[in-house]
Amino acid sequence: MMLNSDAMELDLPPTHSETESGFSDCGGGAGPDGAGPGGPGGQARGLEPGEAARKDLQHLSREERRRRRRATAKYRTAHATRERIRVEAFNLAFAELRKLLPTLPPDKKLSKIEILRLAICYISYLNHVLDV
Repeated sequence: MMLNSDAMELDLPPTHSETESGFSDCGGGAGPDGAGPGGPGGQARGLEPGEAARKDLQHLSREERRRRRRATAKYRTAHATRERIRVEAFNLAFAELRKLLPTLPPDKKLSKIEILRLAICYISYLNHVLDV
């Protein structure tokens, strides 16, 4: 099913790209010190295509590696999807809050700041009613 494969791809951490992964095609990889399974000098049989890119990235600062990872299309797509879901949830919460507030006319369109201000006033009014 196509939806599941896309969802699984979006759930992967952004560090799972070919050039930044800590693993080569054979399952080995560079550790935190940059030494591969063959020792500090690299693997005995030479560098694989992904390893050359990793060596290029090792000299970059942490922030620069993060910037490059965030520049990938896969990361941007995943980020846009997460942001869209967040905004939809935010708007749904405002719609639910709006339903609880009395206004004249009842179907009057309110901005988000107006909804918040009206909610503050309404809560204050209800507290006053309870105190009396």
